Amino acid sequence: MREELIEQILQNANLTKACEEVIRNKGAGGVDGMQVTELKKYLDQHRGKLSQQVRNCQYHAQPIRGKEIPKGKGKTRLLGIPTVVDRMLQQAVLRVISLQYEMAFSSYSYGFRPRRNIIQATSKSLNYINSGYQHIVEIDLKQFFDKVEHVLLLQLLYRNIKCKATMCLIRRWLRAPLAKDGKLIKRRIGIPQGSPISPLLANIVLHELDTEMEKRNLRFVRYADDFSIYCKTKVEARKAGNDIYVFLRDKLKLPINKAKSGIRRPVQFQILGFGFVPIYKKGVKGKYQLVITANKWNVFKTKLKEITRKTRPMSFDERIFELNAYANGWIESRKYANIKVKLYELDGWLRNRLRYCIWHHWKKAERRRKNLIRLGVEPDQAYAWSRSNMGGWAIAQRRSPHDQLVAWPCVRE
Repeated sequence: MREELIEQILQNANLTKACEEVIRNKGAGGVDGMQVTELKKYLDQHRGKLSQQVRNCQYHAQPIRGKEIPKGKGKTRLLGIPTVVDRMLQQAVLRVISLQYEMAFSSYSYGFRPRRNIIQATSKSLNYINSGYQHIVEIDLKQFFDKVEHVLLLQLLYRNIKCKATMCLIRRWLRAPLAKDGKLIKRRIGIPQGSPISPLLANIVLHELDTEMEKRNLRFVRYADDFSIYCKTKVEARKAGNDIYVFLRDKLKLPINKAKSGIRRPVQFQILGFGFVPIYKKGVKGKYQLVITANKWNVFKTKLKEITRKTRPMSFDERIFELNAYANGWIESRKYANIKVKLYELDGWLRNRLRYCIWHHWKKAERRRKNLIRLGVEPDQAYAWSRSNMGGWAIAQRRSPHDQLVAWPCVRE
């Protein structure tokens, strides 16, 4: 087993694929300053030496560069950015060992797994609720990625990975110090978020939680460290919550945020940016539908507002391309929620902002007059609008004599 696993990881084809994936994912460089664009050349020149160091447990992971990113509500999350060489090796390990774990993971675990996504997780949650399991145990793991104990994680890994070189490599990645503000900080707990292998390591730890819940015949949904349990009565929910709380505290040594944990009813419960509201329809009772939470909707609208800001230096075609790329991706992951009316209202608001961008781009009054005439506006009306003292936002919402909004986004100059 020792030779088989490490040799699979260090195969030329596997290292090359891992290198290509790191380059494709882009990302910033680590503490050594090497960028992803330099990785292929480095691998070509040092492949043999690097493989030998890993094989003989002589490779030492470099410190992780710490970077704080906004989390929302004024909070930040600390990311750990390994060097591109470490990212490549992690990707190579991930490509091999993930196959061993994927078959064992629970079918109710949806986070960071192939062919599984947020839509499946929320659909399962909705199915439970509409099947009568409307007392929901919500348990929030406090700073999960920063609190995982290395000893526990390594013990879990050793059950399936008996390879000394592979275990040595993973242990050194876990223990790599964090470089922040010019200082090196020792790490004895936690999985660095930002590493290619960190989602798999998180799932390996939380697979123990899945196994425990399945032993107790609980209905649950888990997406990474977000999980919820669904019960028919409050008594069942209280018992399930207490049992899982004890398991997390005593077995996995994970702290729980008591302020954000508790027993919820569907209208009080949120999962992965979705909420639940009753269906008000004749003959339908006790059923719920998915909606987008106010916070997620505001984040979406703020991003669209930024893209359609009139002072942003970009062409109209570039603006439309970026707008479509972001909006289509957002809607695709939330298309099963009841958002048709909101999207209709948003569409009108976006079109007004695009007209405002075009009006701002036209700048001079004479140019505005000529372009309005080109769009079918009567010359007298076009002259009046082009010389109007009204602001651009008011003009963007004006209607033509035929009671139709001027189709300015069709203009190309």
